[in-house]
Amino acid sequence: MTKSSITFSRRYSLLMIMFFALCLAAKAQLSTDFYKATCPDLLKIVRREVLSAIKTEMRMAASLLRLHFHDCFVNGCDASLLLDVTDSEKAALPNLNSARGFEVVDRIKSSVESACSGVVSCADILAIAARDSVVLSGGTSWKVLLGRRDGLVANQTGANNGLPSPFETLDVIISKFATVGLDVKDVVSLSGGHTIGLAKCGTFSNRLFNFSGTGSPDSTLDQSMLTDLQNLCPLTGDGSNTAPFDRNSADLFDNHYFQNLINGKGLLGSDQILFSSDAAVTTNTKSLVLSYSSNSRLFLSDFADSMVKMGNISPLTGSAGEIRKNCRLVNS
Repeated sequence: MTKSSITFSRRYSLLMIMFFALCLAAKAQLSTDFYKATCPDLLKIVRREVLSAIKTEMRMAASLLRLHFHDCFVNGCDASLLLDVTDSEKAALPNLNSARGFEVVDRIKSSVESACSGVVSCADILAIAARDSVVLSGGTSWKVLLGRRDGLVANQTGANNGLPSPFETLDVIISKFATVGLDVKDVVSLSGGHTIGLAKCGTFSNRLFNFSGTGSPDSTLDQSMLTDLQNLCPLTGDGSNTAPFDRNSADLFDNHYFQNLINGKGLLGSDQILFSSDAAVTTNTKSLVLSYSSNSRLFLSDFADSMVKMGNISPLTGSAGEIRKNCRLVNS
């Protein structure tokens, strides 16, 4: 083991210990029945609105799932991503012209407010909507811990620096997960969320023609898929065309994504490196991909566990933060 890998391992272990303690404290303050008395129909209301949105556009399931992910990685799960403010996280590079579904969240919030005004946080709405999006796409369910409150500030710099990028190395991605208390298994299982949804050419076109300055495409990319993507995303294009994350299974929440990785059909560089990179062996992501590819039940179970774990990242509880009346604005 090299000196740098030992240093990374020690730093990673320390971060995990610190965040494990924080997550235990957070979990103790959240509960599955938090709104049992104050908003008893909450889950039915959110499920109805998410179902309506997905019926209108199947892709919305992935979009709502991604909102929860991108929210929790910055300032914790506090709905700071939803704020329309000067330092908006929406304007951060990972979210700009990419994060979507805000109007659906507005509709859910409006319906919830009509039933129980000033009670349910936008952060909790994001958590429930993410779970329902997975379930309505054919995935597993889990009990969502509730009781989060909404943050008062956004953090554009945090979004730019803290959200994993499709262009980063596996070690960097693992480090970013560790910073918020998530481990290697969480990296792989949560990446499996890419079993649904679409990505713009701009997020993977670097692999198609001149990968890492080699003058050639990414050699780990399946040849037939490469040809299709080169036609979809020509060098003269604007990068706005979209392709499914999970080729041949774009709308079903299953373990097909991992089977694609084994066959060189991961769309993003950050997808394929989970299996094909040298680091995939040393970090154990390759073995997890293999396990999930052949065991759907294991993937769905680990994904649900990781979603609960992610939902516990630094929530505001008690008297911290507020319950926003409008998810886009702090209360006046």
